Amino acid sequence: MNTILLQAISNPDVNLQAILPETIVAVTGIIVMLYDVFAPKQKNVTTVISLIGLAIAAYFMYSMWGGGPTTSWNGMIANDPLRISFSLVLLFVAAVTILTSTVWSERETVPVGEYHALLLFATFGSMFMASGNDFVIIFLGLETLSIATYVMAGLRKSDLKSNESAMKYFILGSFASAFLLYGMALIYGATGTTNVALIAERIASPTFPGLLLMGGAMLVIGFGFKVATVPFHVWTPDVYEGAPSPVTGFMAAGPKAAAFASFIRVFVIGFPLIGGATAAGYLHESWVTALAVMAMLTMTVGNISAIVQNNVKRMLAYSSISHAGYAMVGFVGAGVAKTPEVRDAAIAAVAFYLLTYAVTNLGAFSIISLVGQKNDRRTEFEDYNGIGFKSPVIAFSLSLFMLSLLGLPMTAGFIGKVLVFRPALEAGSVMLTTMVVVAVVNTAISAYYYLRLIVVMFFRERTTDWSEPKMPVGVAAVLLITIIGVFYFGLFSGSWIEKFVTPSAPTAVQAAK
Repeated sequence: MNTILLQAISNPDVNLQAILPETIVAVTGIIVMLYDVFAPKQKNVTTVISLIGLAIAAYFMYSMWGGGPTTSWNGMIANDPLRISFSLVLLFVAAVTILTSTVWSERETVPVGEYHALLLFATFGSMFMASGNDFVIIFLGLETLSIATYVMAGLRKSDLKSNESAMKYFILGSFASAFLLYGMALIYGATGTTNVALIAERIASPTFPGLLLMGGAMLVIGFGFKVATVPFHVWTPDVYEGAPSPVTGFMAAGPKAAAFASFIRVFVIGFPLIGGATAAGYLHESWVTALAVMAMLTMTVGNISAIVQNNVKRMLAYSSISHAGYAMVGFVGAGVAKTPEVRDAAIAAVAFYLLTYAVTNLGAFSIISLVGQKNDRRTEFEDYNGIGFKSPVIAFSLSLFMLSLLGLPMTAGFIGKVLVFRPALEAGSVMLTTMVVVAVVNTAISAYYYLRLIVVMFFRERTTDWSEPKMPVGVAAVLLITIIGVFYFGLFSGSWIEKFVTPSAPTAVQAAK
């Protein structure tokens, strides 16, 4: 251990280019924060600065694909397709959230510059979670993301629901972070390192096997909270309902994708498939079984709970829980993969699924933000009664997003589900096949509440007057981007699938096409 520490101090392996995208996002957040101090009323300027910073970061992140060393900073930062694909998803989520927030910032008295800065810092933390190849980097990224998100959830200071949302998220999030940190400490005690790659090398002969198993269990709890899996999902409905709609859309797509990136890196890469009656073998078998059971419970509880909801945001919160379960099907498929090619294809499928989910979910929340009015007053199902032909753009767009979340063919949601289910089926495992069957049954169950919203909009009569809300340019741009994205990924996603899947897996690419 002392040798490794001395080597890190004498040769820190500094590579500023490897963290350039994250640095650009952080610097943009600082610029926005300073600008807001001197010109707090210039809302549009901070929007433009934020979007430019995210676009530049996305350009440099995309240019890193397939080039440069695989790790830097003494192995603490990874430069692989997992990091780049998830980071691009996170940058897209942040940009679309900023555009969606234009309608919210215009009608509510919130500090817009402060909100944009917090959103950028949350994105910065998310990107470090995706790029972290060391427990230290992952935890620092997680805390940066969490603190910024706690504040954003309660940014509407005069709204009691928003205050309650922030407080619940903070208290339960702190417990989850503690479990995660204790788990990391126990894994360090068992292997003598916090580096994920070195953990994978030393896991076969840990110093203290008991610490290894206990640490893995605590990590499952910590990450399970962050991705909102059953039974660690209880915070999600209340927090999603109380937070401002643009923040809810961001939380459902961005932090979830970042948590999945770290979750996959630690468990699939750090705790690889090792046979035999060893602590490492028991650990792998235990976490695969635990996540398989959690995935089936998550899909079932999320969908059944969503059926009885009368608040659209709360319904989408339970929908988000169920979609975490669908993504975990591909996650578990990557965990049991016997070759690097199959593993990489399964990881890529999860990344692509989260991209399609982000496109669809952000489009839905842009409409909820538009219809919701100040303090999200109009978020009940009855508020959407009969608007189908009175506001056709809003109604048909929201219907499309509901059908994509359902997984209707020719939409992005359908392709995403096909990709995450396929590796599980090809694994030939009874457990994974059962997971796919449960997922398909739950998809059929979800049709009830997704189609219910469509029925409400087109086949119910209004009991109150309806005045169509004015659509800002930012929301119109979000609808255009997300509608094109739903159809593009549903019909012409072959090139993106090739990009997400690593070059070492050509057979998986051909199969996905």
